[in-house]
Amino acid sequence: MNHHTTPSRYDITWTSPSGTYDGSMPLGNGDIAVNAWVDNAGDLLFYIAKGDSWDDYGRLLKIGRVRVRLSPPPPQGDFMQTLTLGDGTITCRFRGGGAETLIRLRVDANNPVISVSIESSEQAAASASFEVWRTAPEPLGSVEVSDVLIDDPAGRETIVEPDIVIEDLNGRIALCHHNGKSIGPALTAAGQGLDGFPRQDPLLGRTFGALITADGASRTGPLTLTRPVAAVHRFDIFVHTVHPSTVAGWLSEIEGIAQDVNAVPENERRSAHMEWWRDFWDRSRIDVRTADGSDEDPESDAFIVSRAYALQRFMNACAGRGRYPIKFNGSLFTVPYQDAPGDADYRKWGPGYWWQNTRLPYIGMCASGDFDLMPPLFRMYARELMPLFRHRVQVYFGHGGAFIPECIYFWGDVFTHTYGWTPFEEREDKLQEGGWHKWEWVSGPELVFMMLDYYEHTLDEAFLTDTLLPAADEIIRFFDEHYRTGERGRLHMHPSQALETWWDCTDPMPEIAGLHAVTGRLLVLPERLLSADRRAYWSAFRDKLPEIPTVDVDGKTMLAPAARFADKRNVENPELYAVFPFRLFALDRPNAEWAEEALRRRLDRGAEGWRQDDIFMAYLGLAEDAKANLVARSRNSHKGSRFPAFWGPNYDWVPDQDHGGILVKALQAMLMQCDGKEILLLPAWPDDWDADFKLHAPYATTVRCSIRGGEVVDLVVIPAERLADIRVMKKV
Repeated sequence: MNHHTTPSRYDITWTSPSGTYDGSMPLGNGDIAVNAWVDNAGDLLFYIAKGDSWDDYGRLLKIGRVRVRLSPPPPQGDFMQTLTLGDGTITCRFRGGGAETLIRLRVDANNPVISVSIESSEQAAASASFEVWRTAPEPLGSVEVSDVLIDDPAGRETIVEPDIVIEDLNGRIALCHHNGKSIGPALTAAGQGLDGFPRQDPLLGRTFGALITADGASRTGPLTLTRPVAAVHRFDIFVHTVHPSTVAGWLSEIEGIAQDVNAVPENERRSAHMEWWRDFWDRSRIDVRTADGSDEDPESDAFIVSRAYALQRFMNACAGRGRYPIKFNGSLFTVPYQDAPGDADYRKWGPGYWWQNTRLPYIGMCASGDFDLMPPLFRMYARELMPLFRHRVQVYFGHGGAFIPECIYFWGDVFTHTYGWTPFEEREDKLQEGGWHKWEWVSGPELVFMMLDYYEHTLDEAFLTDTLLPAADEIIRFFDEHYRTGERGRLHMHPSQALETWWDCTDPMPEIAGLHAVTGRLLVLPERLLSADRRAYWSAFRDKLPEIPTVDVDGKTMLAPAARFADKRNVENPELYAVFPFRLFALDRPNAEWAEEALRRRLDRGAEGWRQDDIFMAYLGLAEDAKANLVARSRNSHKGSRFPAFWGPNYDWVPDQDHGGILVKALQAMLMQCDGKEILLLPAWPDDWDADFKLHAPYATTVRCSIRGGEVVDLVVIPAERLADIRVMKKV
């Protein structure tokens, strides 16, 4: 068995400069990320993004753009730019006339700094400059659906404030953005009846920016730092956010960070950076190869799928360790687009979080062992915002528990466009006016289900006790107290809806399947971890749940969107939520034919964006169907972007993280699925693909496996006693 973990097979190399940001490569350390490219003059440019750089309207702004220039320029002739996945580095090599210049770019995996190092066979001066597009207060050109002032009846405009250049620095340059006002949190709190909930304004005083340093450099302009002629150069760009702060306070903190980081020798920092990436790639991998030996063909389906998986996982690592969850609509890698030239802050759909979209970059992280990328999601939804969610239920309904709205800002309030502008005190119905997700409450069961996955994989009992169980209590209590029981002692879940698709429902599949799934899993937790009262309450609640909705069509039973459903508005398949995410119906479970019939008869289908068809097929053991969808998805990158894993725009934006999240999960599920303690291998694997993989299973288990000709030829399970829980399956 090939145990190598180096992902060099999927490194990206270009042999010509990109010219513009549409040819950028992604790089990041989980919190700070860049889009980097080389223009036709030989300058290195990159946008800098950070996961907590929210402006005074709650928009996630870029930190800025940096240009690194050599004088004279690098030699013209042969050019090569390579993204080396194994160590998270971009290298640009220029050759011509016997001269050679090498530029390396990394975002330090362990420190808030971007480093640019330059080595030249011929000496040159080097400069690093900030390039600013937010230079004066001006109205936002394109207001999106989750921008706080969209449809504002008072007609207020969203004003983008200028960045601040720090003038009084010697041998350094700095640029920051300071929120001197806050437009959003107080407005949404008052408008939604939540102003009685005490909380700090999350925007006011937030200050974020960057400081560029270089040994022996001098300021040659307010935004330019230049080093004299030499063969070797290095620029360090420190990036930092403080909330709340003044500009002076921010500058003091970032200069202290720079001093602390620079106290560690560069070679030690570089070595630790490389070690982080080695550990990352050693956690897991999937290498797919064609059984006929054509696996190295860069246009083969097997190679395209393997590369797509590796690159999406890389982008998750570049953007997934920050303060807030990954943004589905572009992550940290947005660039300007044709309708907003120069505005790298633009993203379609705006600054808000949709749960159904936000979860998708995370659904494959347990199997890949990327547990360190998941806390931002759980921290925001399950810990920080849960008290507000609970307060909202008390204010709106007067009972206990919590529901998670589908559409929220990072501070927890619903989008103004969704909630509506009618004053709260004038409303009889306190819920949002927008019907797209007025009664869509599957977010809570899904969050609990994902946290159960995390706990089962990590066996982190502190997480179970402090985060998972309290959140589960609130979510279950909401449904228990919100809906009355009917004649048979079952909850009568009306009014309700099935996702955004069916607006008039009774007993919707997503919520019912989710509640069945999470209560079933909670009740089998070890007795020592659950109080008797908690277990009894959850058991009694489970007994009140409606049955899984089904419908008979042409003499065949199939899963239904709800017990009663009408008014179709969107193109989701809520009936199949019993397959994914909740896996109540799968190839190894009873009545799988109900799910297969629903899949065959689904009204909407596709292999792009947030469509989950690929995973439905994999969970039902439909190997060839899953393969066809996965190949189509892996080949469907954004034609306007050079980087092959910038997906979209699809339903969302470029790069579309929903598209990539489905891709990751589907490939994993074709190779391995878990049901309780049982580990199912090859549940939906095509015979004409071979594979080597390392994946994670529940109970702190790793599975390393080689597949040749549809057969398992090598298998290592750690711990070894878990080998008894392996079951090899084949269904085509």
